[in-house]
Amino acid sequence: MLPLKHSSVGIANLLMTNYDFCLELKHVPPLDRNFLPAALWNRAYEANVAIDVNATSLTIALERSANDISVLTTKVLSRSPENDWRTLRYLERILKFLLWQKGASRVYVAGRPDIARNLESIYSPTGERRFDALFMGDKVYGKTFELVNCYTYELPKSSENQALHGRHWKGCRIGFDLGGSTRKCVALIDGEVVFSEEVPWNPYFQNSSEYHLKGIRSSLSRAAEHLPRVDAIGGSAAGIYVNNEVRVSSLFRGIAQTEFEQVIRPMFHRIQQEWNGIPFEVINDGEVTALAGAFHLKEHSVLGISMGTSQAAGFINNEGKITTWLNELAFAPVDYAAHAPVDEWSSDIGCGVQYFSQQAVGRLIAKAGIALPDQMPLSEKMISVQRLVESKDPRARLIYLTIGTYLGYTLAHYRYFYHFKSLLLLGQVTIGAGGDVMQNQARKVLVDEFPDISDSIRFVSPDDKQRKYGQAIAAASLPVSYHPN
Repeated sequence: MLPLKHSSVGIANLLMTNYDFCLELKHVPPLDRNFLPAALWNRAYEANVAIDVNATSLTIALERSANDISVLTTKVLSRSPENDWRTLRYLERILKFLLWQKGASRVYVAGRPDIARNLESIYSPTGERRFDALFMGDKVYGKTFELVNCYTYELPKSSENQALHGRHWKGCRIGFDLGGSTRKCVALIDGEVVFSEEVPWNPYFQNSSEYHLKGIRSSLSRAAEHLPRVDAIGGSAAGIYVNNEVRVSSLFRGIAQTEFEQVIRPMFHRIQQEWNGIPFEVINDGEVTALAGAFHLKEHSVLGISMGTSQAAGFINNEGKITTWLNELAFAPVDYAAHAPVDEWSSDIGCGVQYFSQQAVGRLIAKAGIALPDQMPLSEKMISVQRLVESKDPRARLIYLTIGTYLGYTLAHYRYFYHFKSLLLLGQVTIGAGGDVMQNQARKVLVDEFPDISDSIRFVSPDDKQRKYGQAIAAASLPVSYHPN
């Protein structure tokens, strides 16, 4: 077993300061010159594996339930002190990504018992990734998280569950999208939008569930005023939802656990009954982003990314189906720099939320030399930066060039985990001239650094209304109503 060394930054972060590869970026983010793209570091590791005649195979299996299992097999460097640190770094970051992409309450690792034991320590209730272990186990799947060091013959077989969602437009429908700074709601008649509204709110640190319930009820009632009747309601919301139950969501982080279990968890079942039990479905906002992309493109294999208060993602596979994966890429690592920004919730570094959300903009404002009041809400800072971009302020442009550079490198990283052909970007960060700067820069990075995949990724740029309300519109199509398509 490798010795576990601890420091002020923790073992998983300490790995990022040992035996690093010499990497040269063709595009350096202008406001973040220390950015170390996961895609380049992993490619360097894999290039070393390719010339290592003693490289071995290692398999990770992620079990969400007995019949819902994802399997990834990779090759790792042969054993040596230098190689072992690199391999642990490589696999710890890949496992972290897989947990937030696909989810698991039990993880099997076969092929390197020494590495598996280290991963077990890191992802234990007292390890550096205890947040991830506790979150996956108790909060998401309702059981203790396990990491099993096993032989290859003991690995479970891959068995991916999937379900078709959406594309139901007939009748009078309401769609809503609950974000961290605004609630969006639309009313549709046979797929045509007859009402849309965006209402500011501040759900994160409210300690009374009545605040959330009152806001959601208000949005639904206002939309219903524009319909002759309501046949179905569909919702998009940040967090993890199973059978219309809230399992985990930052929107309700201020609610005490007892009240969460009694009021928030069954909240949408209660609201459904208030609407006479009509078809009602709520899923993660990232999945709805991907669904909106599939609608817009009229095709499959779509990765949707929403850059709003946080980062959300969703994936429509090549069969046009939504998987059972979590797709919580806000927590997935994209930057391997030793001093990458820290996510306030998980305490990990280099995770997506700090690069592809309003938090990314807020983090880069001071670096760009823009002075805004500390007490100004992040959503208002976002709007201020967008206005500066529109007025051709070069400082604000640097913020979007930086995020665009992040995005280009990270799309190559995402492509390793998702077989997507089209990319749809939604959310407040993507709106306006700044969003155009960001996407153009991402394309440049892909062409220059990853020519092998750049031509196979299609960027989709809906208009600003689609970017703003696309999730709410797609959410309205989720429930099967009494009016067949």
